[in-house]
Amino acid sequence: MTTSPPSPALASDQAVWARVLALHAHVERELAQALQRRHGIGLSEYRSLEHLAASETNELRMQVLADQVGLGQSSVTRLVGRLEAAGFAFKDLCPSDKRGVYAVITDEGRKRYRDARATYAEVLSAALNQFTADPQLGPTVQALRAALH
Repeated sequence: MTTSPPSPALASDQAVWARVLALHAHVERELAQALQRRHGIGLSEYRSLEHLAASETNELRMQVLADQVGLGQSSVTRLVGRLEAAGFAFKDLCPSDKRGVYAVITDEGRKRYRDARATYAEVLSAALNQFTADPQLGPTVQALRAALH
């Protein structure tokens, strides 16, 4: 059985996507290491605190938080458990629907997020700048940055 080679557009899309994934993996690793080393939190914890801090009510339904952070329900439950153990968040039941569970940021969680926010921005920019010089990933970084302007 013979298969035809992928179309040029498909091969090009796959190459672009492979570069995006490689860039993503490199940047995520840099962010995760810096946040853990400087602030004692993981990348998912940081992003959860970010979403909770941005919420008008300082809380999000667990499923909404899971969707925003890109985790499944059981993973976000464990994540919020870690935030709770650290004093950065707590779980609360919805008063109108006892099945609804919310994650609520604490003052300590808001402080940790504020402290870590500058590290996140600094490391993100440094990582993207570093990869701008890479012959494989540089054009991807430039294209992503150009899309914002």
